[in-house]
Amino acid sequence: MNQSQRHEEVARIADTSENQNQYLTFQIGREMFAVGILHIREIIEYGSLTTVPMMPDFVRGVINLRGSVVPVIDLSARFGRGESEIGRRSCVVILEVEAPSGSEESLQEIGVIVDAVSEVLEIPPEEIEPAPSFGARIRADFIAGMGKVQGQFVILLDVQQALNTREMAELAAIGDATGHGHGLDS
Repeated sequence: MNQSQRHEEVARIADTSENQNQYLTFQIGREMFAVGILHIREIIEYGSLTTVPMMPDFVRGVINLRGSVVPVIDLSARFGRGESEIGRRSCVVILEVEAPSGSEESLQEIGVIVDAVSEVLEIPPEEIEPAPSFGARIRADFIAGMGKVQGQFVILLDVQQALNTREMAELAAIGDATGHGHGLDS
C-alpha cells in the first residue's frame, strides 16, 4: 500500500468512526427515535405503495426504487401502536439491514414510514444509556439505547431487531395460517 492509499484508508476509517456517532432523528407519534446514519440509504417522499396481500398489518406494501422492489414497513404498526396517519411531513426512510443468512445479498433495503424526519444529530457514546428492560412503549429488543439530547431522551433503534426479516416472514406465515394477514377481513 503506497502513502496515498494509506492516507485514504485512514481518512475512510476516521470518517466511518465519526459517522458511528451520528443519528438520523425522526418522529413516530409524539416520540423521537433515531437510527445510525450508516444504516440510512436515502429519504424519499411518501408515495403510492403497491399493497401485497396476506402480509402482516405493519407491512404497508412495496415501492419500486430504481427498479428494485423495496418492502415498506409502518413502524408505528410494527411497534403495536396502530397504522400511521399519513400527513404532509410523512416520508419513507430507506434503510440497509443485514439480509438473513443464506441470502445472496449481504444487505437488504427496507423502507420505513415515519411521521416526520427531524435532523442528523451527533450523540457521543457517553450520552447513550442502555436500553430499559421494561417501561418502554415498544419491545425492549428493538431499542439499542437511549440517547440524551438537550435534556431529552431519544430512542435509538436497533434496526436489525426491529426490521428482522426472518421474524417478519414468520409473522406473515402466521397471518396466512390464521387468516389475519393484511387485506383479509376476519
